[in-house]
Amino acid sequence: FWVWMIDGATAKAEELGADLQACWGAFDPDPEGQTTCIENAVARGATTILLAPSNSAVVPAVERAREEGVIVIALDTATEPPEAVDITFATDNFEAGLKIGQWAAAKLGPEGVENAKIGLININPSQPVVGVKRNQGFLQGFGIDVKDVTQWGDEDDPRIVGQEVGQGRQEDSVTAMELLLQKNPDINLLYTINEPTARGAVQALETFGKTADDVLIVSVDGGCEAMQDIEDGIIDATSQQYPSDMAGLGLEWGVRNAMTGEIPAPEDSPFYTEGLEIYNTGVQLITNDPQEGLESLTTEEGREICWGYFRGEGE
Repeated sequence: FWVWMIDGATAKAEELGADLQACWGAFDPDPEGQTTCIENAVARGATTILLAPSNSAVVPAVERAREEGVIVIALDTATEPPEAVDITFATDNFEAGLKIGQWAAAKLGPEGVENAKIGLININPSQPVVGVKRNQGFLQGFGIDVKDVTQWGDEDDPRIVGQEVGQGRQEDSVTAMELLLQKNPDINLLYTINEPTARGAVQALETFGKTADDVLIVSVDGGCEAMQDIEDGIIDATSQQYPSDMAGLGLEWGVRNAMTGEIPAPEDSPFYTEGLEIYNTGVQLITNDPQEGLESLTTEEGREICWGYFRGEGE
């Protein structure tokens, strides 16, 4: 995901003649490492910083950079509070979750929805914004009362078997799925924060004598590998987002701001919905099992646009 983001920014920088330098933390999340990156960028005289914020711990460094006159644009993840940066280019992660929740409900039908046994594998709780929105969007899309939409895990619906943390990584998600199956081996619907999480969950299913065919699995991200995951039956549907576009737009507006002082507003996005505090870069439901009343793309179509438009021909 992050490589595609850097590639998108690099391609746009080459197109516009901008000087782009990349920096990242040692692991994810690494707010201390990102703080150092921000401070070094300011010291080098950067006019714009494009930042995928680890968590709220980076906000003080962002505020200091803006006090020095640097434009700070968030990518993928909004800061807390959102107004800590000048603008955020990101997926509407609640909508991404909503789409796969609606698809799962349509796929199972009324009786299947009523008898669902749902497991959820989330990301690290220290990265709450993206994880919470995807989680709550999925549950709401499936028709579950989510209580407080700003947190996950407070639901009391008996269809929810449990919620575990897989760190967004395949290896950690094996353990997370094993814990869910120990709670109830008959889970028949699984939400995963991303596709590597889903792959780990399928590994765990196999140790319990089950396969992906026994569980309806939905996810979010929609990378190019995920198109193959759907075709191989590892996942059934995903919401595709576009990190190359986020970074390319951020770079473009950084250049435009340096020349004109302009910054876009969330309302300028063609995907804007009322009240959204980000510049929405769009999300598409991808599945080879379309459901009536839900707009979706096939994996063939998703492969053409996976993760953005700034990659080279045929890559």
